[in-house]
Amino acid sequence: CHIEGTVNGEQYEGKRIFLVPYSGPATMETVDSMEITNGQFHFEPDSVQMYKILLDYHYRFGLQPLLVVGEPGDVQVVIDTVSHASGTPQNNALEQWKVRTEMHNHQLGLMRKNIVELTKQGDTVQANYLKQRADSFHLVYKDYTRQLAKESEGSTLGDFLKDLFPLTYKRKMPDGSIKTFNADTNEEIPE
Repeated sequence: CHIEGTVNGEQYEGKRIFLVPYSGPATMETVDSMEITNGQFHFEPDSVQMYKILLDYHYRFGLQPLLVVGEPGDVQVVIDTVSHASGTPQNNALEQWKVRTEMHNHQLGLMRKNIVELTKQGDTVQANYLKQRADSFHLVYKDYTRQLAKESEGSTLGDFLKDLFPLTYKRKMPDGSIKTFNADTNEEIPE
C-alpha cells in the first residue's frame, strides 16, 4: 500500500501527521508518522487494516481526520476541512459511504432540530410526523450501510461496516434473563 497525501495550508508545513490503526493498540510499533514537506506526506503501511490519518493534535483544528484502508495499491489522500481518499477499491467504496454518511448526518440533524422547535411551539402532530420521517430516513441509511457491508464481506471495509448497525441486540431483563430485540424497531424477538 502506498498512501500519497497532501495537506492544504502553509501553516501545516513541517508539522507531523500520523497513520494510526483504527482498532487495536496505538503504540510506537503500530503508529507511523512523518513531517509534512511541501504540503505532502506518504505512508507505506505493511498490513491490510483500517487506519486513521491525523495531524498532530496541536494543529488539527479545522481539519477532518480521515479513515483509510491500507490495502495493496496507490491511495491518494487530501487532508482538509473535508478530507478524502481514493485510488483502491475499498477506499473508493469507503469514500462513497463517507459522502453519503455526511449528507445523511446533516439532513438528520436538520430534521431533529425542526422536531425540537415544533415541540417547543406545541405542534406535537407535526413533530411526530417529522419524527416518523426522520426514523424512516435513518433506516434507509442503516440499510444502505448494511448492504455495503454485505457486498464488502470478508474485506477490511466489510469488517468495519458490519458492526456499525447490527440487526439485533441483547438486553438483560430485571429477572436476570437475556432477551433479543430488533435493533430497528426495539421489539422483542421470540426465542
